[in-house]
Amino acid sequence: MKKIFKYTGNFYVLSTLFFLFWMIFIDSNSLVIHFRLTQKLWDLENQKEYYQEKRIQIKAEREELMSNAELLEKFARERYLMKKPTEDLYVVFDK
Repeated sequence: MKKIFKYTGNFYVLSTLFFLFWMIFIDSNSLVIHFRLTQKLWDLENQKEYYQEKRIQIKAEREELMSNAELLEKFARERYLMKKPTEDLYVVFDK
């Protein structure tokens, strides 16, 4: 028991403990903040992969639409409600 009190009263031990506490919890570059930033980085990398796959998929769909006039017309009619000048357009929504 006397050894514990001997070491806790030592200036170097106290300053080292304070320094470690400061670096782990309080500092702007603390381990807690590094852990949070690492988690956020992993999430952003996953999102990046998702959006790159989505981009490739959209690029393939666009290529297919531009190569086929019938698909382009169908896409324009369904997505943007376009019509020919002599046609009437009725939009039906499901409830």
